[in-house]
Amino acid sequence: MHMLPVLLFALQTTIPAPPDVAAPPADATKTASGLATKVIKRGTGTDHPVKDDLVTVDYTGWTTDGKMFDSSVKNGKPSTFGVSRVIAGFSEGIQLMVPGETRRLWIPEGLAYKGQQGRPAGMLVFEVTLVGMPNRPPPDVKAPPSDAKRTSTGLAYKTIAPGKGTKHPSSGSEVTVHYTGWTTDGKMFDSSIVRGEPATFPLKGVIAGWTEGVQLMVEGEKARFWIPQNLAYKGESPPYGLLVFDIELIKIQ
Repeated sequence: MHMLPVLLFALQTTIPAPPDVAAPPADATKTASGLATKVIKRGTGTDHPVKDDLVTVDYTGWTTDGKMFDSSVKNGKPSTFGVSRVIAGFSEGIQLMVPGETRRLWIPEGLAYKGQQGRPAGMLVFEVTLVGMPNRPPPDVKAPPSDAKRTSTGLAYKTIAPGKGTKHPSSGSEVTVHYTGWTTDGKMFDSSIVRGEPATFPLKGVIAGWTEGVQLMVEGEKARFWIPQNLAYKGESPPYGLLVFDIELIKIQ
């Protein structure tokens, strides 16, 4: 009597294999290494990841008999990792993609786990969506653009995606956010996205530019902030100078 819900859950969390899982179709493109790929959905970006990048992806993997062995989609959360830190075929395939693109990869065993015990054997098939490259700085990282707004303190900000809420946090609020921070030379120094987990903290416990900036936001909003050094770490500790943050306000506690 208690097994049916378990079986239904298993069925709901197993993602069906594509019809061409057994072998690459005739319209797949093959590289010199033997990797076969096919674009399922075209992306909206133009930049390709390189081996030193971090990427955020949604993916599902199957063996050629249609058995799913791994899936960030099933887990409900995209994965972030270094392009050079995965199997060779996955690394090669992801470098062919642009943000927003979904691509199917047929990875020969020689570019996968090479017969390692305890790993999926044979050719592997992945469907991958490239969400983004979180280490890449925005194009306006060096200075606030002309359409950025400024406050009386010198904080500059720009809404990237509007939120759905109407309530703003106060300086005494605790908030849950996703964020990435860069220095103006484009170097990422911190990111909750790379860690794979949102951060929760009181607004009184962060740098002044954050305390001021997040209060301008509503839940669901994504904004970019250019925080002058005097509203950041004041030259007392790194990172120094103007700091740029992309922040998504997930929840006001």
